[in-house]
Amino acid sequence: MSKEHNYTIEVKWTGNLGKGTQSSAAYTRDHEISKKTGGVILGSSDPVFKGNPERYNPEELLLSTLSACHMLMYLHFCSDNQITVVEYIDNSVGVMEEEARGSGHFVSATLKPRIKILEADRLEKAVELHHQSHEYCFIANSINFPLNVEPEIEVVR
Repeated sequence: MSKEHNYTIEVKWTGNLGKGTQSSAAYTRDHEISKKTGGVILGSSDPVFKGNPERYNPEELLLSTLSACHMLMYLHFCSDNQITVVEYIDNSVGVMEEEARGSGHFVSATLKPRIKILEADRLEKAVELHHQSHEYCFIANSINFPLNVEPEIEVVR
C-alpha cells in the first residue's frame, strides 16, 4: 500500500523594479521561496541568465535537494545499521545542457559525499549503504538523468 504525501511552497517574485516585465532589463530575477513554518530562501536565476550570483538559482536548489535527500537516507540507514556518522559534507556537481532554442535540461549529477564514521569494522557496510540510499531517495527516483554517487569514507577515533 502506498502513501501519498503533499507539499506546498510559496515562490514570490521580488524583482519588479517599477515597470514589471516591460523589457528584459526592466526587472530582476530575484524571488523568495518560503513556507508558513520556515525561513526564506533567497532565489534568482543563474547569473548566465541575468540572475543575482549571491542568491540560489533553481539549478543549485535541484542539486542541493538531490544531495540532501541522499544524505538523509544515508544517515537513516547508518543509524539502523549501527554505523556512527560524525561528519557528512557533500560537494555535488551537476551538468546542464542548454539547447540552441534556449531550453535546457540536466544531463547528469554527481554527489561527492565525504563522510567520517567511528567503526572501522563497518567501513564496507558504510559504502554499501550509499547504494541503498540511492535506491530509496525520493528525489533521485523522480529525476530523468543519471545521478552518480562517489563517496569517500574515513574512519576516525
